[in-house]
Amino acid sequence: MPRPFTRLPEPRAFIRHFTPSWFSVPMGTGVLALVVAHLPYAFPGQWRLGEGLWLLAVALFGLFGLMFLARLLGFRDSIEPMLRHPVQSMFLGAIPMSLAILINGLLLFGAPRWGSAVYGLAHGLWWLDAGLALLVAMGVPYLMFTRQSHALEKLTAVWLLPIVAPEVAAGSAGSLAIHLPAEAAQPVLVVGFLLWGMSLSLAFSLITLVLLRLALHKLPDTDFAATSWLPLGPLATGCLGLLSMGRDAPAAFAGSSLQGAAELARDVGLIGGLALWGAGLWWLVIATLFTRHYLRGNMAFNLGWWGFIFPLGVFTLATFELAQLTGLGLFTVIGLGLAAQLLVVWLLVARRTLLGVWHGELFRAPCLLGPDSPASGVFSGKTA
Repeated sequence: MPRPFTRLPEPRAFIRHFTPSWFSVPMGTGVLALVVAHLPYAFPGQWRLGEGLWLLAVALFGLFGLMFLARLLGFRDSIEPMLRHPVQSMFLGAIPMSLAILINGLLLFGAPRWGSAVYGLAHGLWWLDAGLALLVAMGVPYLMFTRQSHALEKLTAVWLLPIVAPEVAAGSAGSLAIHLPAEAAQPVLVVGFLLWGMSLSLAFSLITLVLLRLALHKLPDTDFAATSWLPLGPLATGCLGLLSMGRDAPAAFAGSSLQGAAELARDVGLIGGLALWGAGLWWLVIATLFTRHYLRGNMAFNLGWWGFIFPLGVFTLATFELAQLTGLGLFTVIGLGLAAQLLVVWLLVARRTLLGVWHGELFRAPCLLGPDSPASGVFSGKTA
């Protein structure tokens, strides 16, 4: 076991090697905060625990944002290798996705603490998030098509990360619209449905390719073990976004020419949400079986393990939403089981991340390392 910080790079290299995959940490922590707050059975300290996790996610997002900006401004020669890297570039999608989750937390935890003024802040942040999500969802695939090198046998579900970002923003649109005046909520919901359609259609296409790759080339190596959970993300986010936007559309468009369509969106949202939840349930079981297979081998820890958390967290939130809308206790029971699993996985991954930080083993950007380097894995460092 190495001594603390013995592998930590010097400060300039620390910034130079900061990767966008770190933004998966506030993503996972933020979604856990939302799950804690939405548990159907209250317990002492529930709200404080959820709020504390959200504040931690906010602090991490702010810190990582500053570090990433410092890399972009101070080490411009490192930008092109990152954009050309077939895996690290995908994690640019984690930036708007983590921001969207934090916006949801701001709506939930911020209003009781700071008042209704947070709704205006959340509204502005949402438009910023929607713009970033669109930029990533269009920019990264363009780089894939023009500059990066890919092959079917190397395809993993990490390709989903940039194109799912608009869908996560769409889910936040549903949470935000109910707190806005009708004239402000309407464009948010319209754009939310556009983002949802753009993202989910592409996600289904990529999930099809992932299934083809698995059938032809079997499971990827253990470095990509967590990517088996990523297809659950767009299915769960699609379900949650459709439910939340459909739920809030009738109030936002009441008295307008779109009132009938809004009421239809509510009903279709529930039906479509149930269908997407069913698809997500299939992938949840398959991903669990994949993980059991990987656990038989030697899985070295990397930041990609945070990919276990966000899809499971969003699926849990969608399950709780379905329990509330349908009144079926089955969804409540399943949601509680998923929430318990989420907490255990988060504790495990957070612990391994802290150990990796403590020993300085997670600060090596694969895009800046030579192909023969032992640390040139797909994520930001690996630990045994």
